[in-house]
Amino acid sequence: MVEKVLTIENAEPVLLFGQNDQYLRKIEAAFSKTTFVARGNRIILRGDENDIRQIERVVDELSLVLGRNAHLTENDVDTILNLVALDKPGTVRTRNDIILFTTSGDPVRARTPGQKRMVAAAAKNDITFAIGPAGTGKTYTTVAMAVSALKARRVKKIVLSRPAVEAGESLGFLPGDLKEKIDPYLRPLYDALEDMLPRDRLQEYLSQNIIEVVPLAYMRGRTLNSAFVILDEAQNATATQMKMFLTRLGVNSCAIVNGDVTQIDLVNHEKSGLVQAREVLEGVEGIAFEYLGPEDVVRHQLVRDIIVAYDKYQEVDDEDAG
Repeated sequence: MVEKVLTIENAEPVLLFGQNDQYLRKIEAAFSKTTFVARGNRIILRGDENDIRQIERVVDELSLVLGRNAHLTENDVDTILNLVALDKPGTVRTRNDIILFTTSGDPVRARTPGQKRMVAAAAKNDITFAIGPAGTGKTYTTVAMAVSALKARRVKKIVLSRPAVEAGESLGFLPGDLKEKIDPYLRPLYDALEDMLPRDRLQEYLSQNIIEVVPLAYMRGRTLNSAFVILDEAQNATATQMKMFLTRLGVNSCAIVNGDVTQIDLVNHEKSGLVQAREVLEGVEGIAFEYLGPEDVVRHQLVRDIIVAYDKYQEVDDEDAG
């Protein structure tokens, strides 16, 4: 048994401990073998040395969140307690496969071998290409990585982009102004963000351009510093657009490019910028290519079967054409 006094220096204790010490009580309940005595800006802890070390981490993490957001929520406390608990000695699961927790408290983790390779590659490289079929979680997982990086203050902003390519219908015939015409293309990105950030916080980030969701054409001429940048549906970027996007990267920034080379919607048989990038950039230091397959599908089992069936059909069709 050891005793340690934690002094709260970078946060307001009343906000850190919560109304009627509700947040402090949550921490105390998570470490039931440790006694807590709160006095002003100090917490006196008596218990196991490892537990006290974990509690100190929880308090430090909560202080950072409070400093960034000016308030705490129960979800913030639960999230940090869960993350720290995963690092306790003797636990089977490590924290490494959990990217963040959703607003409902559910963990977002790399669930398949392909997703794990993608996450690991993004941690080591400034640009990562994630290429695979629909349903493999490319969009959702990479948006989670971006939000996690923003919350941890590894970046100052997130930029999410998609080409606004007409897949079977003309923009000119869709109702509304330009924003209303383009928003349906960007909806999957908003859906992922709404899972991972409280609605009011997301609206605040969007209004302050801390998070931007923009069509690819709007990226021209920009330099993105300290940003986590994602290009989704990259198979529908032209070669010129792909080069433009990749050269937007500034200091302390990283990019993930998601795409499915079997779903190219470009007209006039124009070559996909994703296909060309794979030919031009594979082997360049600092750029990684990760490939996901049917085994990485995380939607309905039928989605995997459909992908396999179409792949087999295409192979037979190619052989007949040859």
